[in-house]
Amino acid sequence: MRWRGRRGSDNVEYRGSGGGGPPMMKLGGGLGSIILILILVFVFKVDPAQLLNDPQLQQGGGGGGPAQQVDPAQTLSPQQQELAAFAEVVLADTEDVWNELFKQDGSQYIEPKLVVFSERVQSACGFASAASGPFYCPADQKVYIDLSFYQELEDRFDAPGDFAQAYVLAHEVGHHVQNLMGITDQVHSRRGALSEAEYNDLSVRLELQADFLAGVWAHHAQRTKNILEPGDIEEALNAATAIGDDRLQKQSQGYVVPESFTHGTSEQRMRWFRKGYESGDINQGNTFEAREL
Repeated sequence: MRWRGRRGSDNVEYRGSGGGGPPMMKLGGGLGSIILILILVFVFKVDPAQLLNDPQLQQGGGGGGPAQQVDPAQTLSPQQQELAAFAEVVLADTEDVWNELFKQDGSQYIEPKLVVFSERVQSACGFASAASGPFYCPADQKVYIDLSFYQELEDRFDAPGDFAQAYVLAHEVGHHVQNLMGITDQVHSRRGALSEAEYNDLSVRLELQADFLAGVWAHHAQRTKNILEPGDIEEALNAATAIGDDRLQKQSQGYVVPESFTHGTSEQRMRWFRKGYESGDINQGNTFEAREL
């Protein structure tokens, strides 16, 4: 991906380790934590109630005080500083694209904040650890990421490449777009009225739409800034494949339970990202009315 020499976003917060509060609903994250909990419960026979009541898990070993902005030059390694600079440019690219698309639609885009943290963080959606992976919190309109996830994306998920990293961030910003459009609230408001399987289906549709919106961003960023290099789209598609529910379940438990999917299959995630990238048309991404995902 061509990113050097372009502006980075100012909407970035750098935090050290933080703590406090029990976990709450977040979008786009939880892959690592789900696998960890499955291992603890089914392999080591840990009582799930024990996990929920463990003060270390709830508090993260911290005092839960207000978040402190830190100097990335002092807290990040040279490699992490490079990743942080890259994330700032990708976030700026999403700002440019979505500001323009919202303006064309006669509305105003509210830019999200990106919080770069280490190990654990306190958000308006509750406490989260790096094991949760990147996530978006609708309550404070912020995207959260521990930069170590990018190494995990390459090592654990076998999805290397800078555009794979850009796809992950653009997906979380896609959740922010959904939040601004009122889609997130509509989905969450139906939770109590649906069965678990029915709500999981809505969750899948929400996630696949975020993949589609990441593709829309890539389309317009390429059109206006020529950001793509050979192999970049393949990197994003590989990342989408690597974090599909079917693949993750197969890796963690050896079998697949479609009724429990929350993010979509590898094929679905790849296909909706590609549709967004090829069309660039936000109106073609209504996953909630699609007969076949």
